[in-house]
Amino acid sequence: MSSFPVLTVYCLLIVAASLLGGRLPSLVKLDHKRMQILISFVGGLMLGIGLLHMLPHAVSQLGANQIDRVVVSMMLGIVVMFFLLRIFHFHHHDPEHLPAHDICEHEDHQHDHDHRHHADSLAKDMSWMGVFVGLSLHTLIDGFALGASIQADALHGSTSFLLGVGTFAAILLHKPLDALSITSLMRASNWSGKSQVLVNAAFALMCPLGAFLFLLGAKFLVEQQPLIVGTMLAFAAGVFICISLSDLLPEMEFHSHHRIPLSIALLLGIAMAWGIRYFEPAHAHALQQGQPPSPVIFEMPE
Repeated sequence: MSSFPVLTVYCLLIVAASLLGGRLPSLVKLDHKRMQILISFVGGLMLGIGLLHMLPHAVSQLGANQIDRVVVSMMLGIVVMFFLLRIFHFHHHDPEHLPAHDICEHEDHQHDHDHRHHADSLAKDMSWMGVFVGLSLHTLIDGFALGASIQADALHGSTSFLLGVGTFAAILLHKPLDALSITSLMRASNWSGKSQVLVNAAFALMCPLGAFLFLLGAKFLVEQQPLIVGTMLAFAAGVFICISLSDLLPEMEFHSHHRIPLSIALLLGIAMAWGIRYFEPAHAHALQQGQPPSPVIFEMPE
């Protein structure tokens, strides 16, 4: 199976998910608890994809003798995403109008109140443009990760339509939450619905842009493909780990009253990441012996 049709289908679905995410509150009744359960599940999935898929694939591509490169690349991904979060403060998923009545009956209500008050203040004080820029950079990196994952499976000789399916699944489920962050802040700033759709559409295209740029770049660096793919996968693993923990760690402090359903959602996300391993090419995580895998040229259709 050629990489191009696989990537095209993936990108169309990711764009659709992003556009849908921007309209999520008007389509589905979301309360605070449901949103946090969704975030826990997606966070667990991203954590699992980063550690159970991207990292082993990176080691497989680069070889055991390049473990330092893998670790340094992963650390760089964590640090880069940390500073993007620090600069743009873009990881805010709760829409302003989500009802909070389900968090009022527990002893740690004050912590949740303080957390939501901080989020409300952040929405008023921060321009949606900063969130858009930060999330666009993050999504561009997601696109690089998707392209690298597809290429990694192709380098292992996979003929399945499920090239890079783990990375695709994590991005597909996380993009609606990111789109929701942008449109919620725009709505809070009284931007029109048309403007929200246009901005969300521009955001939705960033992941496909990153994925196609990565694969097209790999076409011109054929001999270095295993090195480039392995390094990008390790970097993306760090990004996914940082993003997932930025979702999961605040829940330890602010959502202890829902600890059981949130913990179950987290474990289900990790279990899904593990289960996706069975849809990957055989020996996808095996260390390369001798020569690296043969380069795969990314061909555009005639």
